[in-house]
Amino acid sequence: MNPKVNIVVVVDVIGALSDGTLLNGNLCMIDDGEQSTGQGTPELCTVVRPGQVVTWSALAVDLQTPVEIKGITFLGADAEDGDGERAGSRDAGVANSRTPGAQNPGAQNPSARNPEAGNGQNGRGGRNGHGPERHNPELEVWSGVVPQLAPGVAHQYRLEVQMYEGEHSTLHIASPALMCQ
Repeated sequence: MNPKVNIVVVVDVIGALSDGTLLNGNLCMIDDGEQSTGQGTPELCTVVRPGQVVTWSALAVDLQTPVEIKGITFLGADAEDGDGERAGSRDAGVANSRTPGAQNPGAQNPSARNPEAGNGQNGRGGRNGHGPERHNPELEVWSGVVPQLAPGVAHQYRLEVQMYEGEHSTLHIASPALMCQ
């Protein structure tokens, strides 16, 4: 088994924003794991092992449309969030940082948004004619190390994606999972 597994989240941003959901074919997830199930669906179950590095990245079907992973939260066994989905702790030890930089996901990490930063504009400015508020979410990657988990148990997580800006621009699903063999 590889020391690293990559998960790619592919979003039809126009469809997701129009429908108000990541379901209905608006999101698919794939990985390069050897025994994963649910490839190409929101129910991807990635088979991992303790100590393995897992990375998540997001891509839009329309490559000119901005999409990024806003958060990954591992769900508790019996808690529910405001949408009736299971929710819970962030202390599962996986997906606790954006890379490069290994910082808390809530913290700004200019180098994760634009590795060519260094122009004094916090990694968000001036390149390719874009204004100072524009960044390149395609370069943003979330990663974490798999802790000791019960083998054969699917550990679901809530995946939040940000598309554009505004009140309804963040959508989430709580169906993907990691499972230790």
